[in-house]
Amino acid sequence: MSFERPVSFGYKTVSPAEKHRLVGDVFESVAQRYDVMNDLMSLGTHRLCKRMTIEMSGVREGNTVLDLAGGTGDLAALFAPVVGTGGSVVLADINAAMIKAGRERLLNQGHCQVRFCQTSAEFLPFADDSFNCATIGFGLRNFTDKDRALVEVLRVLRPGAALLILEFSKPTNPLLEAVYQGFQSLWPGMGKLVAGDAESYRYLVESIRVHPNQKALKLMMQDAGFIDVEYHNLLGGTVAIHRGVKSRLTGEAKRGENTGAST
Repeated sequence: MSFERPVSFGYKTVSPAEKHRLVGDVFESVAQRYDVMNDLMSLGTHRLCKRMTIEMSGVREGNTVLDLAGGTGDLAALFAPVVGTGGSVVLADINAAMIKAGRERLLNQGHCQVRFCQTSAEFLPFADDSFNCATIGFGLRNFTDKDRALVEVLRVLRPGAALLILEFSKPTNPLLEAVYQGFQSLWPGMGKLVAGDAESYRYLVESIRVHPNQKALKLMMQDAGFIDVEYHNLLGGTVAIHRGVKSRLTGEAKRGENTGAST
């Protein structure tokens, strides 16, 4: 894997290779207690946010979905009954420990239409125009190169398909932001108590605070080539769902090239 410019790991600036390793260490450490900590840190609201993401996806029976940074499989488990036995969900994650936890959970639930792929978001091993929908649930801020990853997701989506990014974001009210930051300051202690790891959750707090705000992420998606980009604030902006679409003109242009059509 090769990246060039320095990137952020929380408030630290590190080399891309070092961030790749450090993020891997974080999720290797927390994989077994990840779901419990998600419930504690969000007071259970992350489950509602994920259901809203499914509702906004427009996914139907028979579709193929890419759940990128799929972790322990919350979104994949919700998509599985929607796509049915005629469709498929690819849970992709860079971390082997997270994939292992997700595979055990989803197979135990009988979701045989879910497949698993260990890969980085910046270099997806899928053909162009492969998926009817892609999601990134609380994972974009951990990517080594967010801009490249967005371009890669655009490549593997079919024309007219949507990417939905569910991510922590910036509260719209200063008072709420102060309260939220106070609550976040408790997370490392909770991580130490529940998962035996305070440092990983300290990084997670810092990664949220330096993550692009709603408007900045919208511009990043547009720069990557997505159209009709919009975002919806949830929980006062502490979480947001961004949605962008791959232009159908891309597919039309390809069909024109294949048939020798001209304008």
